Amino acid sequence: MDCKYFGICGGCTNYKIDYAQQVMLKLKSIQEQFQAEFQGDIEVHQSLSAHYRARAEFKIWHDGKDISYAMHQAQNKGYVSIDDCPLVVIPIYDLMKRLLKEIVRHDIKEKLFGVDFLSSSSGDMVISMLYHRQLDDIWQEKARSMAKDLQINIIGRSKKQKIIIGLDYIIEHLHVNRRLYRYMQIENSFTQPNPRVNEKMIEWAVAQAKTINGDLLELYCGAGNFTIPFATVFDKILATEISKASISAAKENMRLNNVENISFLRMSSQELVQALDGKRVFRRLQEIDINKFFIQTVFVDPPRAGLDDETIKFISRYKNIIYISCNPVTLKRDLQILCKRYKVISMAMFDQFAYTNHIEMGVRLELLPEI
Repeated sequence: MDCKYFGICGGCTNYKIDYAQQVMLKLKSIQEQFQAEFQGDIEVHQSLSAHYRARAEFKIWHDGKDISYAMHQAQNKGYVSIDDCPLVVIPIYDLMKRLLKEIVRHDIKEKLFGVDFLSSSSGDMVISMLYHRQLDDIWQEKARSMAKDLQINIIGRSKKQKIIIGLDYIIEHLHVNRRLYRYMQIENSFTQPNPRVNEKMIEWAVAQAKTINGDLLELYCGAGNFTIPFATVFDKILATEISKASISAAKENMRLNNVENISFLRMSSQELVQALDGKRVFRRLQEIDINKFFIQTVFVDPPRAGLDDETIKFISRYKNIIYISCNPVTLKRDLQILCKRYKVISMAMFDQFAYTNHIEMGVRLELLPEI
């Protein structure tokens, strides 16, 4: 990938070597970091080297009557003005310049300080426009006209205000193990930013589960990104998430993909432990008999902070653990605890973010036999 802002924009940190070398350096780093926990071959799943991000956030820079996108500078404090970004998927890339021109033409740039893009692979688009002012009927009329001209959905946001013009979600299509999956992805909710690597992550996770019997417990399930394909290899799935919007989307994604063997719960891991151990009764569980689940495997995809001590203790009651991590540092910390009772069976590296230092990882663990 070639970008005229390399070394100026802080979005990319690894740009002095080609992409293949970047991947090898990341792999070497991971092998050294996790040599105590795993001595086998680490699977490597690369990204596209350009146009891979289906989600992007940009500041808006005002210069008189003109506006531009802005990113943090690489070397100094402050921002650098940019007019394109080759990391984003083609639908976003093609829209970026047109969008700025239309914002100016429709005269809705006043107090605009940020624009967020969410795109499907096919080009369905939600644009979130962030303002330091309240949005009135005049703004809505102009934004509605712009949305029609550009064939996009627009969300206007300011303090305690959210105005939806069109839809606040896209439908993404992912191909996993030669099967097409459809996902509702809601604006301002977590989604995997790299759809092609996301497909590889899901395929890897499903492959780890194919030799495992019983039911699955999933924590941090989000909108069912992994859960829905897992339904093909587990008898039943109990999946939890604390976000109400994500659980709502997850249930819709069950419907979109004709899946029926998943029970989604809006519940924290701490609450689930209380329910499983019979220490607390929840009205949310009135229609779900959790005692009928034969759980042998737990799947976790936690935030960058990794797993807390109580969650590690909780998941250690199960025979198999499949762990997706977006932070090797906290994964290392958690594995140092888990490997006292578990053996790492397989490990994978997923390069979600080309030209950056970020690394996504997958680990499968199996409980060691009692001595």
